[in-house]
Amino acid sequence: MFSTREGATAVRHGAALAVLAAAQFAVALSTSIVNVALPAVRDGAGLSDTGMSWVVNSYGLAFGALLLLGGRAADLVGRRRVLLAGLALFAAASVAAGLATSPWTLITARTAQGVGAAAVAPAALSLVMRLFPPGPGRAKALGVWGAVSGAGGAAGVLLGGVLTEGLGWPWIFHVSGLGAALVLVGTVALVPAAPPDEGAPRRLDLLGTLTVTAGLVALVYGLTSAGRSGWTDPWVLGALGTAAVLLALFLLVERRHTAPLLPPRLWSEGLVAPANLVMTLLGSVWVGLFFFLPLYQQQVLGAGPLEAGLSQLPLAAANMLGSSLAPRLSRRLGPHVTLATGLLTQAAGLLWLSRITADGTFLTDVLGPILVIGLGLGTAFVQLTGAAVTGVRPADTGLASGLVNTTRQIGGAVGLAVLGTLAASRTAAAAHHHSPAEALTEGYRLAFLVSAAVLAAGAALTPLLARRVPAPPLTEQAQVPTPTH
Repeated sequence: MFSTREGATAVRHGAALAVLAAAQFAVALSTSIVNVALPAVRDGAGLSDTGMSWVVNSYGLAFGALLLLGGRAADLVGRRRVLLAGLALFAAASVAAGLATSPWTLITARTAQGVGAAAVAPAALSLVMRLFPPGPGRAKALGVWGAVSGAGGAAGVLLGGVLTEGLGWPWIFHVSGLGAALVLVGTVALVPAAPPDEGAPRRLDLLGTLTVTAGLVALVYGLTSAGRSGWTDPWVLGALGTAAVLLALFLLVERRHTAPLLPPRLWSEGLVAPANLVMTLLGSVWVGLFFFLPLYQQQVLGAGPLEAGLSQLPLAAANMLGSSLAPRLSRRLGPHVTLATGLLTQAAGLLWLSRITADGTFLTDVLGPILVIGLGLGTAFVQLTGAAVTGVRPADTGLASGLVNTTRQIGGAVGLAVLGTLAASRTAAAAHHHSPAEALTEGYRLAFLVSAAVLAAGAALTPLLARRVPAPPLTEQAQVPTPTH
């Protein structure tokens, strides 16, 4: 039986987890909510086709490039402070995006949204890891985290369709801003404050921050542009070459700096290296799925934005079920076997989805595969998120949280660029002998087939996560102090 004090602590931690999960939901939602609304956004803000792509890319660039900085800032100045600052910026930028009447104001606001999200995501995950020490409580908390992450992506597509058809495209941003503001209030009231750890660096590695941020911006820009302009485009090659130089310089800086942004030792702690490697593969498939599936439904099956959004609900439900089952499966099968099972389940669903036809329907071609994919995605994401931040020093939990989010984002950018190129090439080749719908379907089939192969490769790497992780330092298990109001 729990004592009254233990019961009150559990309630406080449960309330804090709900708020932190809501913060992650807001970030995941904002990534996908604009997808089905892009045509309406283009017409309303006077965007060109290139400008329309930057409504998505500007957010992704800022988010992916600044996650490491956001994670280290959380360790350096306090996780709750960084979370609050990120939520405030995210809310203000969301409202500004909804009020935008010109392309440059909209794209600037979306960039600011990405900056805010880059502070929110690692700070919130780091707080979850500090609130719940290793054990069943942490496993359940990560199950909740995985459920809202996947549900946020699917809910974004649904909500984007509902709001665009009902209230107009500005409301996809206004609702995001309102949600972030509510989470900010909840954070002030319910999330306990924690001072920076004793082992945290006392100053920021400015040169390392500059080189890695610029390098990641160049990398994500090059990869996202490659899907549109081709891999031989001079701007793409220039961006990728610049990224290689800057990231190599970053590694040199980190080896010599006394308090590096990304300490080389972090890669040898816990399961950081193998977990981030597999997360990169999972991210490459995750982003591609939410990109190609709505396109198939709208461009081939003829679904409208609302119908395409509603069809994401089964995927979200299966994802939440997989996330909730992950802790139980991990206790019964072991973490790495559970991860391999999740990845192979998702691969099987994508293999099934690669059999879509141009004259198919949602019930016959899509529903079954996305239920299987959702189960595998939820299970694998929970296991990888937990592995990537387990066994690291308490002073590095924010950085480890930022790193696992970064590898997922970079993996998504790489995956979408490669899969987009493969799908476009297959569609172009098939267009000579098939109808437009059949040619598009051929491209999507190839994208899903390659995605299944990528996840199978990820499953083959899971033995790297089988080694035993040393128990974290005792300081990690100390309870976070309650806030003072």
